[in-house]
Amino acid sequence: MDTGQLAWGITATALVLLMTPGVAFFYGGLVKAKSVISMMMMSFGALALVGVLWVLFGYSMSAVDGPGQFAGSPFASFGLAGLGNEDLLGAAFGATFAIITVALISGAIADRAKFGSWMVFAGIWVTVVYFPVAAWVWGGGWVLELGSLLGDYPGVIDYAGGTAVHINAGAAALALSLVLGRRVVFSKGAHKPHNVPLVLLGAALLWFGWFGFNAGAEFLAEGMPGVGLIVVNTLGATAAAILGWMIIEKLKDGKATAVGAASGAVTGLVAITPACANLTPGWALVLGVVAGAISAWAVDLKFKLGYDDSLDVVGIHLVAGMFGTLYLGFFATDTGLFTGGDFGQLTVQAIAAFGILIYSFVVALVLGFAIEKTMGFRITNEDEVAGIDTVVHGEEGYQLEEDARV
Repeated sequence: MDTGQLAWGITATALVLLMTPGVAFFYGGLVKAKSVISMMMMSFGALALVGVLWVLFGYSMSAVDGPGQFAGSPFASFGLAGLGNEDLLGAAFGATFAIITVALISGAIADRAKFGSWMVFAGIWVTVVYFPVAAWVWGGGWVLELGSLLGDYPGVIDYAGGTAVHINAGAAALALSLVLGRRVVFSKGAHKPHNVPLVLLGAALLWFGWFGFNAGAEFLAEGMPGVGLIVVNTLGATAAAILGWMIIEKLKDGKATAVGAASGAVTGLVAITPACANLTPGWALVLGVVAGAISAWAVDLKFKLGYDDSLDVVGIHLVAGMFGTLYLGFFATDTGLFTGGDFGQLTVQAIAAFGILIYSFVVALVLGFAIEKTMGFRITNEDEVAGIDTVVHGEEGYQLEEDARV
């Protein structure tokens, strides 16, 4: 690699790492004031734990010798021993993806999860789900080789993590929301964001960091030939998704809100993630506006179906991740059904998306119930009402002046 590639690799790694604090701000603003510390600590806890596990054995597990292997040996490069300079940079970049995938799950269990139990879940889930799935999608596994396994089919397209990150995290979030059950009060409008500016700050940091998320891997390609298309698609699809979300929100509720705009931005970022390098800018705009509209509608399904996904991880990450992944089957440049290809691209996209969804959901469900039955996952209803921050962490997000007087 030349110095420009190395510099972009370092920058992209820092940008993606910043996204996890962005998630913490985004989620932290959405919960009630008594839960903001707990919510943000879940992201920072994931950052710490997953970062260590990735260095120890996660990187080793994320590459396989062929599609028949479940995951790589955790001892192949234990502690990243024996890696050269460029491989170490690639490992650091990969770590940031593992970290944010786990952090995303936490939004589904806001207000009611024990921190210690969350950390146990995070450590086991990332080991048995994310590390192998990363190997399947990017490290030579069955998803990467699905086209050739099926015969004369195109390869699965997932440039930056529609399956490995968003579908993976969204499916696990749905499972945990079922394990922990509903909050004490569960109805539309009962839980309002306590700090809208914090939500907007988190969304802004996510959008800023997402240019590293989507375009970061280009540092591995000589000359970075696809970086321009990836950057403009990341911009355009996200902007269009904000409009799509706000239109549906206006039609449903009579007002377009700042939280809706922020949620629309995240939805667009999720949807364009797998598709950023394989759509023309025009089709990326269509993807964004439709994804924003679909997720704005989908977030209300939890009230009809009865699962308490506190911060709409399912409605945003699972739904938009699925939509962006399947959308490529229709509109991927040269291989989509309506852009020069046939049903082959849609077939491999669907198999990969649903395969990872089912695997992540089942493992997270089993793991979540096992933790709940052994060490307990949910705090008591009394502690939830009193405020999870003081009960679990002994801290308050906001110290009022009159309370601070001695």
